[in-house]
Amino acid sequence: MIKSMTGYGKAVLSKEEREYQVEIKSVNHRYLDISVKMPRVLSYLEEVVKKQIAQKIKRGKVDVFISFQNNSSEGKEIKINTEIAKIYIEQLRKLAKQEELLNNIEVIEIAKLPDVLSIQNSQEDEEISMELQKVVTEATDKLVEMRTIEGSKMAEDLKQRMIEINQKVTEISSLSTGLIEEYVVKLEGRIKDLLKTGEIDQARLAQEVVIYADKCSVEEEVTRLKSHISQFEKLLSVKKNEAIGKKLDFIVQEMNRETNTIGSKANNLEITNDVIDVKTQIENVREQIQNIE
Repeated sequence: MIKSMTGYGKAVLSKEEREYQVEIKSVNHRYLDISVKMPRVLSYLEEVVKKQIAQKIKRGKVDVFISFQNNSSEGKEIKINTEIAKIYIEQLRKLAKQEELLNNIEVIEIAKLPDVLSIQNSQEDEEISMELQKVVTEATDKLVEMRTIEGSKMAEDLKQRMIEINQKVTEISSLSTGLIEEYVVKLEGRIKDLLKTGEIDQARLAQEVVIYADKCSVEEEVTRLKSHISQFEKLLSVKKNEAIGKKLDFIVQEMNRETNTIGSKANNLEITNDVIDVKTQIENVREQIQNIE
């Protein structure tokens, strides 16, 4: 199954005064590169998020943006700084004694003093972890869905281009076959003109034809090129959820190599024009597959 490396997915979850938002963007990249930006309080879940995304995405530059608002008590702990509280109490008692004040210090009053009470985020809260993973899963699924839709459109375009390339290659093969017969006629005419006679050394003629045929024959290149086209089309039809972009890129390189060889052997304007058309299509294909997972 062909998937594009370009996509976007977003998911939001609100639960018990906790709000999560996950945005995932991806573009083409040679390998899988996941970058996560998230609040410090959730940083312990960064590797979990990366592994979760990597299960469904094989290639691409993936940027993940996570925001989190926690207005609930989940994942929070109230800490009492006992040492500072004791210092406050000691100093207040001294003040009360010096100024002859009532020594009726209430705990609630001590708790209101600076730095006595603090709210801290507890580490590795299981409930928050599960909720975040749920949102990441939803955002990832939306990203994959977009990449799949775009990939299917790309596959249709690539299939059509392969059909057009195959037609040109078939035409090149047909033209190259007629070149030898054309060469024989021209060679016989030239020899007759040079010798001013109708007698031709058939053995010598056959030898020249063999040399020419070997020099300009593109049969092997055409056969290999058609084989590459067939392999490319089979990969486009693969239903498995696997990354095939690199395989397609390798096949296109081989197709380009065979086409260049045909072009260097071409001794015919029509073949040269067909080779140019094929190379143009191959370049268009190459640009397309740079964005295939």
